[in-house]
Amino acid sequence: MGYAWTLALMLLANPLDPIHFLQVEMEGKTVAMLDRSDYSVPLEGVPLVDEHHLRMTMERLGQKVYIEPKNATINDNEAIVPEVKGRKLNEADFLQQFYEYYYGSGSGLLKANFQEIYPKVDAALMSQVRKKVIGQYATYFNSGNKNRSHNIALASAAINNTVVLPGEFFSFNKVVGKRTKAKGYLQAPVIVRGELSEGIGGGICQVSSTLFNAVDKAGLQIVQRYSHSRNVAYVRPGRDATVSWYGPDFVFQNKYAYPILIRAKSYGGTMYVSVHSFPEIEYEPRNVPSVSRRTPEEGPAVPPGNPPILNDPTAPE
Repeated sequence: MGYAWTLALMLLANPLDPIHFLQVEMEGKTVAMLDRSDYSVPLEGVPLVDEHHLRMTMERLGQKVYIEPKNATINDNEAIVPEVKGRKLNEADFLQQFYEYYYGSGSGLLKANFQEIYPKVDAALMSQVRKKVIGQYATYFNSGNKNRSHNIALASAAINNTVVLPGEFFSFNKVVGKRTKAKGYLQAPVIVRGELSEGIGGGICQVSSTLFNAVDKAGLQIVQRYSHSRNVAYVRPGRDATVSWYGPDFVFQNKYAYPILIRAKSYGGTMYVSVHSFPEIEYEPRNVPSVSRRTPEEGPAVPPGNPPILNDPTAPE
């Protein structure tokens, strides 16, 4: 029998005068005044809580106090930046206090308490997972194309410092997120040797393709990968990984017994990805051909006879 039902039956046997309002306090400040009648289900003889209404109120309060935890990272100076704990509303404690108030045995003051949220990656883990390089790959681009270079840098930063635990899957679209103007992505309609790009976020496929070759070299399990409809200039034929928010994704799984770390950076026309892990890892590297250090030739923005595709959400990036 649930906690609320138990208190309801106790109230039938020993009725008490209910407190009409409940004051909700967070960190010493009043954040809500709850009217008892707003949380009651009209049922003759047995007072019952409107659970749906209560849950909605609790979710709204939870959103006010939620702080997302931050993983430990490695900065540009190769120093470890420690993790930061997050917090969330202690829902079990909140419900218990509310039920005790509602059924007449509790206080008219509810003090909302919090639970700590621990990040996935702490400094101790980061210090070990960075030690051994098990895969790396570099591709090249025209740094004079400012918008495309900007998009490549943003996507590189999004995947940088990602730790994939044993058995976990990495999804490029999930980690990088939707490529939008609000996130800083720019129009980049330049086509590399005739390959059409998405209007917002053009150039992102070079990041996913460089990542694919690095993780393939490290022997990780490739779960999902699609090639462009035409060859691209920044990797060898068949060695690309096209991505689009509403279309293809690049996904791999960490099949090893140790976590792996992705480091990614773009600078001066170079896109570089390295894969790291613990010194003790036993991995199965694959032979992956490298590419020429020559900057790829960028063709016209639109192949002759074809209109530009600038806002097609399924177009490769």
